[in-house]
Amino acid sequence: MFDAVAKRYDVTNDVLSLGQDRRWRTAVIASVDPQPGERVLDLAAGTGTSSVPFHDAGATVVPCDFSLGMLRVGKQARPHLPFTAGDGTKLPFADATFDAVTISFGLRNIVDPLAGLRELRRVTKPGGRIVVCEFSHPTWSPFRTLYVEYLMRALPPVARAVSSSPDAYVYLAESIRAWPDQAGLAAMLAEAGWADVEWRNLSGGIVALHRGRA
Repeated sequence: MFDAVAKRYDVTNDVLSLGQDRRWRTAVIASVDPQPGERVLDLAAGTGTSSVPFHDAGATVVPCDFSLGMLRVGKQARPHLPFTAGDGTKLPFADATFDAVTISFGLRNIVDPLAGLRELRRVTKPGGRIVVCEFSHPTWSPFRTLYVEYLMRALPPVARAVSSSPDAYVYLAESIRAWPDQAGLAAMLAEAGWADVEWRNLSGGIVALHRGRA
């Protein structure tokens, strides 16, 4: 499915989020706060758009994704980045490899999200940090109703107009609606072994940014 959307993935995300995805990526970078010389794992990196700011900040970033199609498109556009194929539940890295790990809009696509969070914990150095950026539940009830209507009614036809594989976005809409709320994801992070878990809402809770420590 993700191989099929790779060619127009970044453009489609920009349109469907009404440009908000750029703001969300900026918030992720600020939350991770990458330092020169640090090693950062960007899981579910897709074509590497989310990885570039880490590289620009002087960190050694590893964009990792299970979609070979995404990796091929990313490598063509950004040959300087070390794109790596990997399953989120069985990462191809040694224990305590990274100073920071992050995943944006990909945790809910891992077949076992709890196992994915535990695996991210395994490859993070003691005291290292995690930042998870994921769709969540809008905090204002009337807006939440409008948001769900957009996901299930408006998103599919918009995706048909701009995406190379619109049916994939029907799945994405359904997976967003079924995903745990902010407190639910925080509890999952704690269960996976992350400490000092906290979150903040972006765009009224459409997206939540969760942080934790190894």
